[in-house]
Amino acid sequence: MSERLLCIHGHFYQPPREDPFTGEIPPEPDAAPYGNWNERITAECYAPNAEAGHFERISFNLGETLAGWLDRHAHPTYASIVAAARAYRESHGVAGALAQPFHHTILPLASRRDKICQIRWGLAGFRFRFGHEPLGMWLPEMAVDGETLEALAAEGVRFTLLSDEQVEMHAPAGGGPYSVSLGNSDEFRIFVRDRSTSNALSFQMPDGPQMDEWLRERLGASGQREHLLLIASDGETFGHHHTQGVEFLGRLLSGGETHGYRLTTPGLLFEQHGACPSAAVIENTAWSCSHGLARWGAGCACTEGDSGWKGMLRRALDNLAAELDGIYEREAGRLGADAWPLRDGHIAVVLGQMDGATYLAENGLGRLSTEESERLQGLLEAQFYRQQMYTSCALFFEDLDRHEPRYAVANAARATLLTESVTEAGLLVGLRRDLAPAISASTGRTGTQMLDDLLQGSGQA
Repeated sequence: MSERLLCIHGHFYQPPREDPFTGEIPPEPDAAPYGNWNERITAECYAPNAEAGHFERISFNLGETLAGWLDRHAHPTYASIVAAARAYRESHGVAGALAQPFHHTILPLASRRDKICQIRWGLAGFRFRFGHEPLGMWLPEMAVDGETLEALAAEGVRFTLLSDEQVEMHAPAGGGPYSVSLGNSDEFRIFVRDRSTSNALSFQMPDGPQMDEWLRERLGASGQREHLLLIASDGETFGHHHTQGVEFLGRLLSGGETHGYRLTTPGLLFEQHGACPSAAVIENTAWSCSHGLARWGAGCACTEGDSGWKGMLRRALDNLAAELDGIYEREAGRLGADAWPLRDGHIAVVLGQMDGATYLAENGLGRLSTEESERLQGLLEAQFYRQQMYTSCALFFEDLDRHEPRYAVANAARATLLTESVTEAGLLVGLRRDLAPAISASTGRTGTQMLDDLLQGSGQA
């Protein structure tokens, strides 16, 4: 009997928790005994999985906001993850790691221009961390539409992962790969996770003696042979969400001989497969919302209670984004710059690969006066925070008055004040107005009150 192929994919990600005015994470008492959630999850998940050598045997993506924090604050763990990815590539001739859009933005809800920016920034972050081009890219929340896939393909990405409820498979062949035809006549590959098995692992992980029984029932005799079983879940499942997760991942990675499967990765299978069955993607879907993409839009029943604040917060962010984009585009054009390619390439400055003045000079803008250069650099920095305010977790949960929506409001404030500092724009008044209808059902606080508290706490009031 031939072996079954098994791939474990871990989506490792944390939102940008730093105060955008200080660059430091404020104390998060609910993460006790650690100072913040990044520290706690590192101790429970990232560090022990790195020490166990798991990153060399799984498929994974490491979100850039998490990667940057690990590099600065938990460098041994970061270095171990990067070394594991390097070792896998040297051993197999292909990467086991995938890239991710930089800010975990729900791409189908973003403009085409913002899709391209997030993809380009994510690719740049991957190259900076891992030293080579990725083959695949993880989509935040697996949120997908045709335009997103076309943008991925245009930037050289060859495949992504989706969940089986998001795909119509014409000739089902397990986890794939499958060929998807794009609107521009290009072809793209997708791999398809097994939702039932992935969710069983994520939400009903066995413990103790039940682990071997789970492996035997789920992986031993089920499914078609030689077809891929793709299990994809949040990487934090392994140690943070479940304390037994590190041990269980080890069992998964070492149980192939006993239970009749062989480990692989999407990158390896992509290189090994030529022609493959076709499939169609169900657009405007995500793995964590059964109502299209409403969870990150107007709200839906995925979260308890009144989710009307979501539409209000998103409208405030959209209004601000339009104002910021207009100001930046006009000023860049006045200074002779091609606004959006310049914005997309500015990620090199964010990653610390060069300073702002050098970046402008390398893009034909060395002739600018000191004042003009500083103004354009300020607007480019504002564009970074304008992108960061769309981090998906801001609209994921049930209430406005949580850490995650505060990140969005804080980044909106930072983008606003940066723009006001180098132009005569008066954007803060409009932001306060637009945030007022967003109200927390649990505390009664409005988005405007959150904004004012953030400004006061950062000394910007």
